[in-house]
Amino acid sequence: MPSFVIDEKCDGCKGGDKTACMYICPNDLMVLDADRMKAYNCEPDMCWECYNCVKICPTQAIEVRGYADFTPLGASVVPMRGSEDIMWTVKFRGGTIKRFKFPIRTTPEGEAKPDGGFGIGPGTLDDQLLFTEPASLKADKLWTLGD
Repeated sequence: MPSFVIDEKCDGCKGGDKTACMYICPNDLMVLDADRMKAYNCEPDMCWECYNCVKICPTQAIEVRGYADFTPLGASVVPMRGSEDIMWTVKFRGGTIKRFKFPIRTTPEGEAKPDGGFGIGPGTLDDQLLFTEPASLKADKLWTLGD
């Protein structure tokens, strides 16, 4: 489900010409209604549900209703951004709450290595090794049934 803005919580990022959600949206879907000073998703059908706008909103005014493969039926997911990590809170329809943290990316913009630093191995599409194996498993070689 696409992102949506809770009007009562949105303050338009305190009257700037560009809100945080406008800045972060990879598809340029978030816009500011200058008359009401509220942000909104101008093209919900094009939303990727990437959660970028949800994570960056300083007033927690944006939500995404998750799909069943990520969020169980009737549950809500709310991320709260800290200085070093994001605390995710999942509230299930029965009232149970689960929380988990993920660190915020610390790689400077433009410096992420596409191969994750593992380098391209000898593998081809016909090779049994996956892209980063065995290096990502911290092994000299992969085990086989014959070992």
